[in-house]
Amino acid sequence: MTATHATRYLYLTRHGEATPDEGGLTPTGRRQAALLGQRLRNVPLSAIHHGPLPRAAETARLIGDRLDGVPAHVCEPAGDYVPYTPHRDELPADSADFLLDFVHGFPADERAGGPLLARIAEECFTGPVEGPEDRHELVVTHNFLIGWLVRAALDAAKWRWLGLNQCNAALTVIRYPPPGRPPSVLFSNDMAHLPAPLRWTGYPPELRITS
Repeated sequence: MTATHATRYLYLTRHGEATPDEGGLTPTGRRQAALLGQRLRNVPLSAIHHGPLPRAAETARLIGDRLDGVPAHVCEPAGDYVPYTPHRDELPADSADFLLDFVHGFPADERAGGPLLARIAEECFTGPVEGPEDRHELVVTHNFLIGWLVRAALDAAKWRWLGLNQCNAALTVIRYPPPGRPPSVLFSNDMAHLPAPLRWTGYPPELRITS
């Protein structure tokens, strides 16, 4: 008998603005998380997955406080790590030095363990779901994993997670339909739920635009 598959809707967000020591959220970060929770109130989420670091856990808790009984689960693959370290010959020649310097600026253990965690994250969070019912899940994570999963959904080169930056508490949604159709990125770095003073935190200043 052929297995039945349904669509997965994966909601991704970077944690709210963190304190300088990254031990939790700033007042701005807490407000960002609360507003995202309000935006998601009418989404039929089945679960919230979040990384183990305090800034992600606090964000997930504040989002969950605005939802009705959605269970939250701590998950190491939703954590903060380098998902892939490219080789020089994979990169555009004019930006290879810049990109490699950036990646190698992170601790060696984050780079060594990251690819396995990224692979587990893809296995856990992406692709269609078995059974007849669509599934909506939220992952509260960090900048790099969101870039990695967007890159994968677009079938882009592995190094292209670099440069896909996420604002604090912005929303990205990827749709994974049943087999035979490709994923779709429905939203990317969407800040519609945040008022102007709460937008663009966590984003490189040179990449910000006004609207």
